[in-house]
Amino acid sequence: MKLFRSMAPAFVLGLDTSAYTTSIALLDEEGRLVHEARRRLPVAPGERGLRQSEALFRHLLVLPEVLEEASARLTGGRAGEEALPLLAVAASTAPRPRPESYLPVFRAGERMGRALAAVAGAPFFPLSHQEGHLLAVWYEKQQEATGRQGLAVGAGEVAGEKDGDFLLLHVSGGTTELLHVQPDRRGQTVSGFTLEELGGSVDLKAGQFVDRVAVALGLPFPGGPALERLAAAAPSVKLEGHPRLPVGGRGLRVSFSGPATQAERWVKRGVPAAVVAQAVQECLVETLLQLVAAGWEILPQRPLFVVGGVAANGVLRQRLVEEASRRGATVYFASPERSTDNAVGVAYGGWRAWKEREKARWARHYDE
Repeated sequence: MKLFRSMAPAFVLGLDTSAYTTSIALLDEEGRLVHEARRRLPVAPGERGLRQSEALFRHLLVLPEVLEEASARLTGGRAGEEALPLLAVAASTAPRPRPESYLPVFRAGERMGRALAAVAGAPFFPLSHQEGHLLAVWYEKQQEATGRQGLAVGAGEVAGEKDGDFLLLHVSGGTTELLHVQPDRRGQTVSGFTLEELGGSVDLKAGQFVDRVAVALGLPFPGGPALERLAAAAPSVKLEGHPRLPVGGRGLRVSFSGPATQAERWVKRGVPAAVVAQAVQECLVETLLQLVAAGWEILPQRPLFVVGGVAANGVLRQRLVEEASRRGATVYFASPERSTDNAVGVAYGGWRAWKEREKARWARHYDE
């Protein structure tokens, strides 16, 4: 695939290669989303995931395909015949923005991104997968605030929250964390934020809990959507006669290992699948509500951003909104399709970093 041509328009490319999804997104110079694509990596029935080596290999197969499709769509030519001009490239390079955070799958997007940036003569901006999730919410809220006509650059201008700190609940198959997020006033991060962990799971992650029980019930992987639909078929009254699953953990430290083991025992004993699903969902929601409530005790009334695949659960969303209202706080979610793994936030982070670089370049030009 050729990478650049002499005529506008040009784009900022975002890449995200998580444990189960290959994702790309492109923003134009004004910060408008012009293309996004996601490919779910296949998981065999009965399996609870992929080995990192297999997932990495599949990303390497899929990435060229989605990039060629994007090039053909945006340039009007056939794949491989028209150039895709790039202003910048951003990729998720690690699960979290911490030095020790590492998963092999993110090397696929990072290596591809660095190669594309080098050939195009464009800057490369590394972000973490967690920052990409946060920025996906930020992007959608900026769209709403600006009427989808292009975006402001500043990190702290969502729904009237100007340069303030907030809480971030990241709940997925690989992460269950509550974090304190503040604007990066020193300009040391690509995302524009600093993230400090307040609490989270000490064993199984929220998504692992759901997937483990869902697979035991014979549901497809990932199990969240199917389990939520199944739970809706079991009104709470049907839980009478069955012990409820315990809320996992206490305060800022939660645990899903015990509830998962108990739910699997129920499956083996023949407890109706809908009843198990409803109990798992109730345990999940109550445990995460407890975690968030503990955060609000430390940082009262802070806005809460909720990200990750588990954040697509409708019952969890409703209960978090109710709890936030009771405490005088506000909750922000991405759309359900962008709560799961996607590259939109990564592309947005790259676009903001590119925009800041352009501002600095022009400032130097005028100073000279």
